[in-house]
Amino acid sequence: MRIAHLIMVHKNPNQLIRLIKRLQHPNADIYIHVDTKSDIEDFKNVLTLNQASFINNRVNCNWGGNSLLIGITTALNEVLSYNKGYGFINLISAQDYPLRSSEELYQYFKKNIGNNFISYEPADSIWWKKARGRYEKYHFTDLNFPGKYFIERIANKFLPTRKFPMPVELYGGCKSTWWTITEECAKHITEQLRHNHKLQNFIKYCWGTDEFVLTTLIMNSPFANKTNEDNMRYIDWSEKNAHPKLLDNNDFDAIKNSEMLFARKFEMDEPVLDRIDKELLNYGLNPQPDTFIQKSDS
Repeated sequence: MRIAHLIMVHKNPNQLIRLIKRLQHPNADIYIHVDTKSDIEDFKNVLTLNQASFINNRVNCNWGGNSLLIGITTALNEVLSYNKGYGFINLISAQDYPLRSSEELYQYFKKNIGNNFISYEPADSIWWKKARGRYEKYHFTDLNFPGKYFIERIANKFLPTRKFPMPVELYGGCKSTWWTITEECAKHITEQLRHNHKLQNFIKYCWGTDEFVLTTLIMNSPFANKTNEDNMRYIDWSEKNAHPKLLDNNDFDAIKNSEMLFARKFEMDEPVLDRIDKELLNYGLNPQPDTFIQKSDS
C-alpha cells in the first residue's frame, strides 16, 4: 500500500521542509501545491527531498473563496492522473504537523484500508446555522473588479435566496477541509464535480466551499458508510476566530492526549514542534536520518 500526502502551501519554505521530513516513508509520495501568489523558486529546496514533488497545475487560492476548493481538486486530479494505486490520499496544509511517526501513520492507515476520515457538523449545529449564508447568498470573493462588494450587497438585497443545486443533505464543518480518503473515493468525488456543471457554476459564488462541498459529495455517495466522522486532526477553535488557534507549548498536553494523527495550526519554529518531535515522534531536534531523506545523486 502507498500513501499520497498532498500539502497546500503558501509560505514558510523551511516549515514545509520540516514537515516533509517527518512524513517521509518508503511507501509515501509527497505532492506540494504552491499557491500562485507565492514564488515557487522560494520552495525549490523541497525538490532535494526524496519522494517530494510539486503539483504542476497551480491555482491562486483566496481565503474563503471557491478558489481554494479548485486548488485542492486540481491538485487531487493531478495526483490521480499518475495511476499509482494509492491506498489513501492525505490532504494537509504546510502548517499541520504529524503526531505520530511516519511508520506509525503508515501502519494506522494500513489497518484501516477502505475507510475515509473526514469531519462534519450535525445539521442542527451552530456552525451550520451560520454556514447557510455561504451558499444562500452571493459571494464575489474570487472576483477582481472595482466595487465588487457593493455589487455583492446589491445582488443579495434584490435577488432571491440561492438554493443548493442538488437534492441532497449537506455535510460540512470547520474541520472538513482537511481529510484522508481512499483513492476510489477521491476518483468518485472528482468525477462527480467534473461532470456536474450546474454545481460548478453555483459554487463559484459561494463562500468557504472547501468546508462543505467535498464532504457533501462523499456523504451522499456509496462511500458514506465507510467514512469516519473524524478527520483525526487536533484543531482548536476555542478562540472563536476566523482561523483556528495557533498552537504553542501551552497546548502540548492537549495535543498529546488527543490521540489524533495530525494537529494544526503551527507557525514556523514554534518550540512545541520540538516537543512533538522528541516526545511523540522520537525524533531528534535536528534529525538527519540516514534513510530516504535526501534524493540520491544517481
